[in-house]
Amino acid sequence: MNILDQTLQRSFPTVMVPRNESQPTMESAGERLLIAEDGVFIEIRRSWINLVRRIAQFTVPTAVPYGRVVESTKLSFDSIPPDLVGHFAAMARKAFPNETGAWIVWSASTRVFRLVPVHIISHDGGSLRYERPSLAGDEVLVVDCHSHGRHPAYFSSTDNEDDRHDVKMALVIGNCDRPRPSIAARLCAKGIFEETECVPMAWYQAVWATEAV
Repeated sequence: MNILDQTLQRSFPTVMVPRNESQPTMESAGERLLIAEDGVFIEIRRSWINLVRRIAQFTVPTAVPYGRVVESTKLSFDSIPPDLVGHFAAMARKAFPNETGAWIVWSASTRVFRLVPVHIISHDGGSLRYERPSLAGDEVLVVDCHSHGRHPAYFSSTDNEDDRHDVKMALVIGNCDRPRPSIAARLCAKGIFEETECVPMAWYQAVWATEAV
């Protein structure tokens, strides 16, 4: 096999799910495909999340001799601190009418979250270009935040393209000129987008309580 294909397959292997015993979870960060009786699944592991999602179903009644897989989400922490969401809302108000961005990052060793502003290359009322910030130690991106200025919070086709390779939560704060800005949030996992139907009330309360600083 070509050495490039060997490298790709080692970095993103395919596993046949056993029928008569449980499938061991991944031991380190990465991704893999699981071929199961009930479809094809992707398993993703990061220091902050372990995620399993079905990405394909079989269209013919072939008897696939493998075990079943259940979709799951396991986080390494209880919740994301609402005050960091509130701090980003204050940044968004200060940047208005332009868009701005920041990351909420987490360390597995210290179990501490912090808000890290991105380095903005250019921004206006409808766009944002930035460089990814430098992180310390074992910090990883958990929530990618950006604002929409005077526009409502939503995920655009540009957001979809930007997010399709990442594993993260995405947060948008819109209507930044209002006392109660709008909020949209979703999970992004290698092209899987799952929008949050009910944003935590604590996040709304933190956003509504902040003023530009």
